[in-house]
Amino acid sequence: MSIGRGNSILASEITPEHVYLNRRQFMATAGLLAGGLAFGDFSSRQAFPLAGPRPQGDDKLTPWKDVTGYNNFYEFGTGKGDPKENAHTLRPHPWSVEIVGEVGKPGTYDFDDLIRPFTIEERVYRHRCVEGWSMVIPWMGFPLKDLIARLEPTSRAKYVEFVTLLDPEQMPGQRRRILEWPYVEGLRLDEAMNPLTLMVTGVYGKPLPNQNGAPLRLHVPWKYGFKSGKSLVRIRFRETQPQTTWNLAAPREYGFYANVNPHVDHPRWSQKRERRIGELFPRDTEIFNGYGDQVAYLYEGMDLRVHF
Repeated sequence: MSIGRGNSILASEITPEHVYLNRRQFMATAGLLAGGLAFGDFSSRQAFPLAGPRPQGDDKLTPWKDVTGYNNFYEFGTGKGDPKENAHTLRPHPWSVEIVGEVGKPGTYDFDDLIRPFTIEERVYRHRCVEGWSMVIPWMGFPLKDLIARLEPTSRAKYVEFVTLLDPEQMPGQRRRILEWPYVEGLRLDEAMNPLTLMVTGVYGKPLPNQNGAPLRLHVPWKYGFKSGKSLVRIRFRETQPQTTWNLAAPREYGFYANVNPHVDHPRWSQKRERRIGELFPRDTEIFNGYGDQVAYLYEGMDLRVHF
């Protein structure tokens, strides 16, 4: 699916009207209309483009109720409906993100200041979960590569690590040792710099709901969903590959790369088919979740059965 402007339409054509009309509320909530910048003058930037990529083929948008009511976020429980039920305890404002490691501009940044220099876009992306279900979601956000460029990683930075909030008071699922907390994920730097990799601040024209990882999450559309860390509080630039949560918990089942691949099954189930939420019949899984034209070059020469 292309993210180029050649396939663009008005966001109002792919987003329900009542959601589209909330855009100005979203902008105000995200701090996009405020003055004062962390990285430079924003006054000449377009605050919110009214265009986004067109869903292609049979990529019908997954309804809001499913996007926000059926997902994995173990910090609020292991059931698919638990995040919506329990995430009201999360306090996404105020929020800050710590930038550390091999980077020229480390520091702790207020969330509004961190995102303010960037144009928020609407991108329709496929989301594929390792359990076999998938969605098509109109995320709001900006390319991670734009943030990385402003933070000026050093020549030693080869990986980017993403860390979720650790606070059992706000995230009651962390009171159980289901996983090692906090939740940690990571990408190679070149994966993080791919134009598809998105820092997400909203969905369906609204600020990101708590259960979807408010106020800031990652989305890597060619990888299984567990790679996309939620409610991020720390971004670390590293010389070495980070140890990630699911890879530590079950290394035979969850590799570091986690690229969507119908030829590499999970040890307990096949990955050849997927069930699009809202559809009766499963469909064939596409390599790299259908984004091969944009990301396959990242893995040239690698054995994807070994580096799964």
